[in-house]
Amino acid sequence: MSQESLKSKTVKGTLWSTLERFSVQGIMFVVMIIMARILTPADYGLVGMLAIFIAVSQSLIDSGFSQALIRKQDRSEVDNSTVFYFNIGVGIILYLILFLSAPLIAKFYNEPLLTPITRAIGLSLIFNSLVVVQRALLTVRLDFNTQAKASLAGAIVSGIVGIWMAYRGYGVWSIVWQQLSNLAIITLLLWILSKWKPIWAYSWQSFRELFGFGSKLLASGLLDTVYRNIYLIVIGKFFKASDLGYYTRAHQFTDFASSNITGIFQRVTYPVLCTIQDDDARLADVYRKLLRTSAFIIFPLMLGMAAVARPMVITFLTEKWLFSALIVQVLCLAQMWYPVHSINLNLLQVKGRSDLFLRIEIIKKILGVTMLCITLPFGLIAMCWGMVANSIIALIINTHYTGKLIHLGFFAQMRDLLPTLFLSVVVALVVYLTVTIIPMTPLISLCVGIMEGVILYALISKLLCFREFSELITLIRRK
Repeated sequence: MSQESLKSKTVKGTLWSTLERFSVQGIMFVVMIIMARILTPADYGLVGMLAIFIAVSQSLIDSGFSQALIRKQDRSEVDNSTVFYFNIGVGIILYLILFLSAPLIAKFYNEPLLTPITRAIGLSLIFNSLVVVQRALLTVRLDFNTQAKASLAGAIVSGIVGIWMAYRGYGVWSIVWQQLSNLAIITLLLWILSKWKPIWAYSWQSFRELFGFGSKLLASGLLDTVYRNIYLIVIGKFFKASDLGYYTRAHQFTDFASSNITGIFQRVTYPVLCTIQDDDARLADVYRKLLRTSAFIIFPLMLGMAAVARPMVITFLTEKWLFSALIVQVLCLAQMWYPVHSINLNLLQVKGRSDLFLRIEIIKKILGVTMLCITLPFGLIAMCWGMVANSIIALIINTHYTGKLIHLGFFAQMRDLLPTLFLSVVVALVVYLTVTIIPMTPLISLCVGIMEGVILYALISKLLCFREFSELITLIRRK
């Protein structure tokens, strides 16, 4: 593939992936705001207690096959169908396990209502298992247009369902049925729009080949999933349900920027980098550009969100959620590095080093659990600061192995990212001082802070001739 063709596909894929992620998440974010103003922190805390069980089950359903299919350049219909039938079988088995385990989960948290909630929300495993292959094949073609249509329709319909049920007084069940209706719509539309259907074929040879690569990603994914959700278990077990509610809403605010941008870069960069996996010089060049671009977008977003966290939470969620603002500020410092993590880890997969991927995840998760144990006695905020420290340590570990593969380690990457980081910190401090010192209503304070941050960041970027700023402006004008 020529460099121009690669660039064109990357830009197109990024645009559609961005449209899907932010249009869908934007709608769901608005829905969350409306529902959170009606529901209580405890309602969200109950659903948050189940997040780890659903997330681990979903990782087992995918089993790394999705990434294995994307990476395999000569995939066949037998490969696709083998993955499909395996996923269906695993999805059904996991749902039955979750159904039977529901009373034990409820007893663990001492929340009887979790038994029926677990059995209902567990149906998401069935929906997700039906579309793993469709999503993988659409990603291979960088067809995020189709995925955007399905996700957008699911967000709109499920949002209407959730808001209506919340207003009608269904409480926590409005959250449950919002999630289920969203997945049902997406599953139906991906089956209709993707035009892929399984054939009656299953190959153990294909399974072994794909699982040989995917199994290590599965183990890595499970470790990462358990670790990312272990905080929900610990908070749900040792703190009140309302505290878990505060944490999950704060996490959703920070996820809206960090995880969506991370998801965009992961989905687009992985299939693109796979096409040049054997050209180390070109791979390193494209890799550096992706790192700088992601940082230029995510650093000011996350630090800016930390600066306006208090007026943002009061404006959107009302005073009853104010404690979430402090959590938002700390989590922003941890999650601003996530896109950098993801691009580093993508490189290991591109080079076929799923063994290194697994080794890194084991090391990082041991350190993360250690940090959790150290900070737990000091309270919820201390646990969040532990996440910041662990994110920095994980960055050093990830970049160490990247340096071994393409000679672009921690210090080389930091030299590329330092100008953007410094500018983002300065702008965020100015915004924070503005919204803190000048007396304003929360809404006006939020609007002033956002406008001030955007104008300052763009103006200084232009004056200092940031290459990423010029490239983004050119891209916007061209499109």
